[in-house]
Amino acid sequence: MQNKGKYYLTTAIAYTSGKPHIGNTYEAILADAIVRYKRADGYDVHFQTGSDEHGQKIESRAIEAGCDSPKEFVDQVSGVIKDIWNKVGTSYDRFIRTTDEDHVKQVQKIFKKFYDQGDIYKGSYKGKYCTECEAFYTDSQLKDGKCPVCGGDVHDSEEEAYFFKMSNYTQRLIDYINEHPEFIQPESRKNEMMNNFLLPGVQDLCVSRTSFKWGIPVDFDDKHVVYVWLDALANYITGIGYDCDGNSTEEFKKYWPADLHLIGKDILRFHTIYWPIFLMALDLPLPKQIFGHPWLLQGGEKMSKSKGNVIYADDLVDLFGVDAVRYFVLHEMPFDNDGTITWELMVERFNSDLANTLGNLVSRTIAMSNKYFDGVVEDKGVAEAVDEDLKSVVTGTYKVVEEKMDELRVADSLTEIFNLFKRCNKYIDETEPWVLAKDDSKKDRLATVLYNLTESIMIGVSLLAPFMPETAEQTAKNFNTQLRGFDSLSTFGSYPNGNKVSAEPVMLFARKDLETVLKQTAQITEKQKAEFFESQETAANNLEKAGRVQDAEKIRDNLKKLRGDDGSSDEEAIDIEPKAEIEYNDFAAMQFQVGEVIKCEAVPKSKKLLCSQVKVGSKTLQIVSGIHKYYEPEDMVGKKVMVLVNLKPAKLAGVTSEGMLLCAEDADGNLSLMVPEKKMPSGAEIC
Repeated sequence: MQNKGKYYLTTAIAYTSGKPHIGNTYEAILADAIVRYKRADGYDVHFQTGSDEHGQKIESRAIEAGCDSPKEFVDQVSGVIKDIWNKVGTSYDRFIRTTDEDHVKQVQKIFKKFYDQGDIYKGSYKGKYCTECEAFYTDSQLKDGKCPVCGGDVHDSEEEAYFFKMSNYTQRLIDYINEHPEFIQPESRKNEMMNNFLLPGVQDLCVSRTSFKWGIPVDFDDKHVVYVWLDALANYITGIGYDCDGNSTEEFKKYWPADLHLIGKDILRFHTIYWPIFLMALDLPLPKQIFGHPWLLQGGEKMSKSKGNVIYADDLVDLFGVDAVRYFVLHEMPFDNDGTITWELMVERFNSDLANTLGNLVSRTIAMSNKYFDGVVEDKGVAEAVDEDLKSVVTGTYKVVEEKMDELRVADSLTEIFNLFKRCNKYIDETEPWVLAKDDSKKDRLATVLYNLTESIMIGVSLLAPFMPETAEQTAKNFNTQLRGFDSLSTFGSYPNGNKVSAEPVMLFARKDLETVLKQTAQITEKQKAEFFESQETAANNLEKAGRVQDAEKIRDNLKKLRGDDGSSDEEAIDIEPKAEIEYNDFAAMQFQVGEVIKCEAVPKSKKLLCSQVKVGSKTLQIVSGIHKYYEPEDMVGKKVMVLVNLKPAKLAGVTSEGMLLCAEDADGNLSLMVPEKKMPSGAEIC
């Protein structure tokens, strides 16, 4: 395999406030698929991930958990994160912790360097602070008075702090982004950062705190600890041996700049503005690309422990297996829109794509080789025209996948690989081996067909290996051979002629029964909710013991609301002005159906309108709705909604609308989409 050079990839380091859910774990799986692909493709890869362990929130979580120190708490949580990363097959080269001694030492030196060269000055900060996100916001950045990222409460904060002079480097960063259009991807993320943050002007950044102690101490001013974002971002260079005094390791010299920072879209501002400016101040080259991936949402909404709808990777792996989980999260995530995960969708994909398209293909091919030729696979050279199309698809797949992986279109790459397997299934239908087996004169043709299938499958699973490594390895064992190097995937005919497949192959994927899975997940949900309420009670008690009575009462008040024992469940009824009575025929003329939102975008030049593509049965309707105040486009994708489908098309803000989404409106004019209470297929009639 040709050496294509170095490739350094990092994920955002997971915050140690608690166990990561599948949305957090998605990033680790995505990164792993990319680096496994790069390794197989001839790159010298270094893959770094880890845990972010400082900050005010961690200090509070440690008290809530009853730990003797924040370090005891982060040791526990970092271990949980590492276990989950390992469980989903993450092949990292380093798992860095921001409490690691080498990291702490270099962050202190970086801070001092910035101060000595005049990039950092002491002042005081007064503004809105979100403890959950460890971030300050201006009033204009808040959303309905709440944190624009997590939606939580913010509070006024004023304290002495050190600040980084962003203005020293802002124009240089703007110029760099304009000159390097590939630097921030996808394109929509770049536009967001430029238009919302950089071009309006970047405020100086608070880079130290005095209101808490759990952080890296500023060694020349012990009242201060380094603000978590300067601390955390530096891991990308400290983890490979950067030294502020010019004594960096050979590893750093080899791998920096990073080829890819893979991060969630919610922390894009820190990685595409603050981090590049810090690097400029250190006189280091910027990473080649920063990719802000979308979120994975549970049923179209954010996951919540109190709702019991949080899906964890270890639960998924226990139910479906590692590779099925990897396949699902990689395949279901669009390039630049949020993806959706539900238990029902997992079962559907498991049965259709994995058990049927791939698993059944491998099983049938091996079974026919064992039945007709005692397991021996031989190319007898009896070719027909139909073989050429199969070979063309199979040998051409690597090139197509390579192009898509270069653009980080991982879901599309998986689709192309499974198109190869679908072509193999079609080839079985075209050649009908069971018919050939009935005619002795067709025996050599039958052998050739089975050889072509075996060779095609082995090319396909060799390409699949970065995404589903266990499945690829097991398939190779079933065919009694080895996975191929990528440099051989464009050539047909490498499977050893006369080789014998396994007489007792291991089944790759056994179909799942939805009802059984839903019973299992119901138990998981109930257990999760019980554990959440118990943990919150414990947190309140521990906060009270620590003298933080007000914080303890907040938790208890929230628990009352969640349980509905504060009277909040007795919602105030409202009356509206009655309309004139109508005949039944007037109502019957309206057709209501369940639809599924498959795509949604904001309508240009409109603050109120969203344009949704809604699948209703076999049709897709374009519907414009004035709900942007209450729903972001990414919140809509995957939702099942109630649709008036026979409304005469009309134009809103110049965009054609072919129906209406049904909403409820409260006394204050707030809107809520009407959604089916139970699982209903797209197109179901509302009657």
